[in-house]
Amino acid sequence: MKINLANVFVNDQGKALRFYTEVLGFVKKTEVPLGKHRWLTVVSPEEPHGTELVLEPNDHPAVRPYTEALVNDGIPAASFAVDDVHAEFDRLRGLGVRFTQEPLEMGPVITAILDDTCGNLIQIAEYK
Repeated sequence: MKINLANVFVNDQGKALRFYTEVLGFVKKTEVPLGKHRWLTVVSPEEPHGTELVLEPNDHPAVRPYTEALVNDGIPAASFAVDDVHAEFDRLRGLGVRFTQEPLEMGPVITAILDDTCGNLIQIAEYK
């Protein structure tokens, strides 16, 4: 068994697609129109056949209170592995990304938390 799909709930799929591709560096894998929304996924360019991240509309009534509670408590909705948190932090900050946590070493991992501009906090993590 392996993970095929994971999702983040977003308040604007177009804005999310731009952020996750143009800023974070993922690539669009799937886009299927579904009425006013789309089945929209991105993948790592390093693993184009790997786990897909669904940029899921946050229209369900339970989603907004859930995601707002996570953000208010500083809890990331997802975590992405990077080779060098400090370098990625500098690159993303240079692109105007807002971080809620600068790089922090915690034993075998260094993490930083960013705002994805679409209603979520996202963690980047470097495993030593």
